[in-house]
Amino acid sequence: MDASLESWLRLAAVPRLGGNAVSKIISKYPPEKLIALDDMTLSTLGLKPAQIQALRSPDMSVIDKCMTWCEAENNHIISLTDTRYPYLLKQISGAPPLLFVQGKPEVLSLPQIAIVGSRDASAEGLAMAHEFALSLVKHDVVVTSGLALGIDGRAHRGALDGGGSTIAVLGSGLERVYPARHRDLAEDVISNGALVSELWPWSPPKPAFFPRRNRIISGLSTGVLVVEAAMKSGSLITARLALEQGRDVFALPGSIHNPYAKGSNGLIKQGAFLVESVEEILEQVGALAGCAINHQLDIAPAQVSQEELPFPEVLANVGNEARCVDVLAEICNQPVHEIMMKLLELELLGLVAAVPGGYVRARRG
Repeated sequence: MDASLESWLRLAAVPRLGGNAVSKIISKYPPEKLIALDDMTLSTLGLKPAQIQALRSPDMSVIDKCMTWCEAENNHIISLTDTRYPYLLKQISGAPPLLFVQGKPEVLSLPQIAIVGSRDASAEGLAMAHEFALSLVKHDVVVTSGLALGIDGRAHRGALDGGGSTIAVLGSGLERVYPARHRDLAEDVISNGALVSELWPWSPPKPAFFPRRNRIISGLSTGVLVVEAAMKSGSLITARLALEQGRDVFALPGSIHNPYAKGSNGLIKQGAFLVESVEEILEQVGALAGCAINHQLDIAPAQVSQEELPFPEVLANVGNEARCVDVLAEICNQPVHEIMMKLLELELLGLVAAVPGGYVRARRG
């Protein structure tokens, strides 16, 4: 396991190598095999000379620090091929190759609703975030947010007060909890859920990291609830990312005189679900209990058992976002005409659905 983890860390340390590039590489070769490949083969995988050099001669101090960090109690490093990697997050474009986790990694695969909103929220907004989070965990739903001041913090606290689990995704490394005043809250989250980051544990917070964090918040979740958001708000970025990932977006209506409700009210104008109760959220997202357990978002029809699912290599690469046939063929390393035939059979079985832009995993009726 240590050798495999070291191989993943070597790959993650290669500069300017995004999640999509990593997914393409590991679809052809596991990370443990990369170092043995010649330069020509590595270049055909999209690696440039400087990246090949970085893969062969990484900064071992970075890798050793990560390995040491992972040995501590409650610390985990989860790769894309790890069975603990959350299924929903794995389906998004540019999924993080590695997740650094403190706490209980199993909660990452439980049904989640993200609650996000303004850092400078109104008293009513803070109360609503707490109330909705507390109610969601009573329905066995994990509350996910970003540990920020304002709505995020109150959502985490509401989940904890309700005796449930909560996940905090950071825009910094896990050793650099930001904001500092939420360190105690972070400890409570670790005890009752998980802290998550894709960044090296010692990474400081930077503005560029927060949009990346937001895509993980929405990617982990079945839906995103925006409680309060100004017109220029990071919460609106999360909502946009959620829509791109095929997630439901919900918003609480606010007063037209409240500047911190203009963004959430604008989302409603643009088609977000206006909600006034947790029950409305649960009704819209459907059977949450079955959406993430065992890494299956949409379980196959009853007449087809999991053991009998055809073409698992194709099905595993069809998720919530439309994926075109050419991309599937490249990922699966199979001819386009074979992928087309397999998709047709999967569609007839009700396992995938054709949509504009490609195919998605079919939902149960």
